[in-house]
Amino acid sequence: MEDKTELEKKNYFLPFSMIFSVLILGGAIIYATVYDGKPSTRQAESDLTELQAKVLPRDGVTLPVRWGDLGKQMVETGVIDKDQFEALYSQRGGLNEEEKQLLYDTANGELKMTPENANYLLNLFWALGLGNKNPILEEGPMMDPNYGGAEVFASTGGWTLARGNVMDHYSRYSLINLTPEQKDLVLRVSQNIYRPCCDNPVYFPDCNHGMAMLGLLELMASQDVSEAEMYRVALQVNAYWFPDTYLTIAKYLEIKGVDWEDADPKGILGAEFSSASGFSRVLAEVEPAQIQGGGSCGV
Repeated sequence: MEDKTELEKKNYFLPFSMIFSVLILGGAIIYATVYDGKPSTRQAESDLTELQAKVLPRDGVTLPVRWGDLGKQMVETGVIDKDQFEALYSQRGGLNEEEKQLLYDTANGELKMTPENANYLLNLFWALGLGNKNPILEEGPMMDPNYGGAEVFASTGGWTLARGNVMDHYSRYSLINLTPEQKDLVLRVSQNIYRPCCDNPVYFPDCNHGMAMLGLLELMASQDVSEAEMYRVALQVNAYWFPDTYLTIAKYLEIKGVDWEDADPKGILGAEFSSASGFSRVLAEVEPAQIQGGGSCGV
């Protein structure tokens, strides 16, 4: 494992370069065009629908992790105050049976993320990342005194669903036990995954999406998910949390001759595409895709 000093020397705000290799297989994409040479509205909508099916599968994806009793543990420890949590969701139509099971039952199996439950799972993973004991939270940039303390970030102060003071639960519980090798894996992968709401990697989980992804990475590592699979799953999860962003990135890749399904998940999750500044450069070259959905930076 790299020591803390070496980690602090890294500049996470400098995006890496990605080189596209385009292979033309003796064919061409033919668009129905109007007189200005641009795709017709009908064709553009058809292309977007086809792309959306790849980036944001309507039927969802199964995450390679078993949830078990983690929801129940978080309720018992107070990382999640069940009364506040249920009160919040009562304003959103109430918890359905599946959501209640994830919160209270002890034998939950694999998780399936869909466009409909992506925000609910975001909140569960957020609480998990915040409450699980992790050296990233205790020794990483969240604890840098130059920022004014770990409690000032959106990922901590924004979690208003804990029992009592949220910082009483910060990196406190052994909800997930990791071996030294698994901790190294989470540390390494967390430095390579960004989210488009800010310019920091998961290693600096200063917002809810970063903290939630940290929780998911810990859960995957604890259940021996491979590093390559962790990146693949993280990209799909990020896409559900930021649908407009990743649909736009997929459009950009198509322009460069790269199909979404052939793109390297680790590369797409890096600063070049998935940081706020990296995505702004993508927007300079492609019209943004806009659909309904996606998670906010609050509960």
